[in-house]
This record gives sequence, structure tokens and C-alpha cells, in this order.
Amino acid sequence: MPLTPLDIHNKEFARSFRGYDEDAVNEFLDQVIKDYEAIIRENKELQNQILALQERLDHFSNIEETLSKTIIVAQEAADEVRNNAKKEAQLVLKEAEKNADRIINESLTRSRKISVETEELKKQASIYRTRFRTLLEAQLELLQDDGWKTLDHDRVLELEK
Repeated sequence: MPLTPLDIHNKEFARSFRGYDEDAVNEFLDQVIKDYEAIIRENKELQNQILALQERLDHFSNIEETLSKTIIVAQEAADEVRNNAKKEAQLVLKEAEKNADRIINESLTRSRKISVETEELKKQASIYRTRFRTLLEAQLELLQDDGWKTLDHDRVLELEK
């Protein structure tokens, strides 16, 4: 069991002939008591500081552990977001490719339809020109025919009567 200041204070020494000076011994013991009490107080303060520092260390250790867990969760979440983004990008790309194929197919179909319609219109225009030319040639033939001269002369005669 450790020695206390009270133990030092209550310590009695046996008296002997030619022993130490009692006042000097008591004075020295008083000084030892003061120093010992100061050391005990300092020791208590240091123990309190150690407890406070240990509490802070525990607090910071908890914060560190929480931050580590948070970082791991954040990394996992980031990985999940990245993977989901890749999957979504692949889906968007596939959908875009499907739409592009559909648009190309529709364009090709429309192009073929327009081409067929264009050829049909060319044929109809050619037929129309041929018929119109034939009609005009027939009309020119009629105009060049000598029968018109007679018609004009007969009509003049009728008008004179």
C-alpha cells in the first residue's frame, strides 16, 4: 500500500541518545510531506488529463471508424452508380441503334416508293406528251387541209345573202 502524507506526518521515531536533532527531522518531514502532496496532486491532475485525452482519443477513434465506414459505403455507392450508368448507357445505345435501323428502313422504303412514283410520273408525262403531240399534229393536219378554204368561201357567200 502506498505511503500517504498523513502516514509521513504521523510517523514517530524512537528516541535515542545522541540521535538526530528532532527539529531538523520534523522540518525535513514537513518538507517531504509538502513535496509528496504536490506530487500526489500533480499525479491526480495527470491522471485526469490522461482520462480526458483517452476520452478524446476514443471519440476520434469512433469518428475515424465512422469515416472509414462512410468512405467504404460511398465507394460502394459510387461503384453501383457507375455500373448503373454503364447499363443505362448500353440500353440507351441499343435503343438508339434500333431507332436508327427503323429510321433507315423507313427511309429506304420511302425512297423506293418515291422512285416508283417518279418512274410512273415520267411514264405518264411521256404518254401525255405523245398524246398531246399526236393531237396537235392532227389539228395541224386539219388546218393545213384544203377543206378549210371551201368552208371559208361558202360562209362568206352565205353572209352576203
